[in-house]
Amino acid sequence: MKINVRIDSQMKGTEGLGTHVTGIVEHALSHVGERISGVEVHLKDQNGQKGGADDKHCLMEAHRDGHPPTAVSEQAATFEGAIKGAAAKLKRSIESSIGRESSHAGRRDHP
Repeated sequence: MKINVRIDSQMKGTEGLGTHVTGIVEHALSHVGERISGVEVHLKDQNGQKGGADDKHCLMEAHRDGHPPTAVSEQAATFEGAIKGAAAKLKRSIESSIGRESSHAGRRDHP
């Protein structure tokens, strides 16, 4: 699974954030990682230096061969919260999709 992290160019002090994000995504998707070809992560501070509540935004999009992309987003007061929230949503969404696929495959096997 390839993870590509894109950080808004307006953000300051983000050294090492990409590595941290990669670790969170790998951990969250570890048990389904073989089914995912790649994950795009986009981080943005909505208000920049002005600050504000819940202005940190994280968008994650997972790509699976033969399936449409799965995208989720999360806003929080901190990047840590936004990243972890988005990773948890992505995990649930992919698990749900895989579960539906397994359920449909089982029905096709049994008339």
